Amino acid sequence: MSAPNTDALVKEYRENGFAVVERLFDPSEVAELNTAITDILNVPDIGSVAEVEPGDNGMARRIWSPTKQHSAFERAAAHPKLLDHVEALIGPDILFHYSKLHLKAPQVGSVVDWHQDFAYYPHTNTDLVTALVYLDDTTTENSALQAVPGSHLRGLADHYVDGYFRGKVAGADAPDPALAVPIEAPAGSVVFIHCLLLHYSSPNRSDRYRRAFLPAYRAADAYPIHFGSHAGHNEPGVKLLRGNVSDTARVEAGTWRLPLAERPFGSLFQLQEGANQTETAATTGYATLEDAK
Repeated sequence: MSAPNTDALVKEYRENGFAVVERLFDPSEVAELNTAITDILNVPDIGSVAEVEPGDNGMARRIWSPTKQHSAFERAAAHPKLLDHVEALIGPDILFHYSKLHLKAPQVGSVVDWHQDFAYYPHTNTDLVTALVYLDDTTTENSALQAVPGSHLRGLADHYVDGYFRGKVAGADAPDPALAVPIEAPAGSVVFIHCLLLHYSSPNRSDRYRRAFLPAYRAADAYPIHFGSHAGHNEPGVKLLRGNVSDTARVEAGTWRLPLAERPFGSLFQLQEGANQTETAATTGYATLEDAK
């Protein structure tokens, strides 16, 4: 491992639940990824490769599994510099978990409500990290990620609404917006997000894009404890990127509610918006890991 300043990175991540490395990807690499987005979307039916914004604008808001759709994103997710930083945060045995790509178009980009990634993907431990790679210069005006520093230390919040998993922390349980800090950074920068960090992003009200590539990783000894229609569909694509596989699950004590929605859902956006609620799920459930060591 050769990542510089990893001590400062780890300290920031442990204390705040996120850490920022500016310009980890150079301009030519960012340009390659933005060109890849254009290539992916250059199809007769955008809906075949991406989720489209509500309404009649026809703008894509999320590209599904970009690492499967273009080799540039597959290379970026395994970039040695990126993995050096991931290793500093979760250890030397690194599994690729999944990827997504959010496209917040000017004056269009959808809101992402308060949530914690772990609520969607509960595992035996919390050494899961998402690397949010800004592909545009990002400020509050074009929807920089916002987070509550230290919120990852408070455990898993309730992501249920009206008795079903809705993928957001709502109502009185939602954090005070005054506690949120915008994470602004230039294109090519990476925000490393702890799986229990409370975070959200506002609509894009600027005249600029805010594109973000999000490869997610987990320690090799972090095993999923739920295989529902959403949480389980990533498992066939999980692969070892560095180190060794583990035949042992490292288990943290705790009680974590399972993501049981009222219907199968296709994305965070659709789930939080509560669209097309036509199917019912099984009764709510819990996974309990008491006094685990």
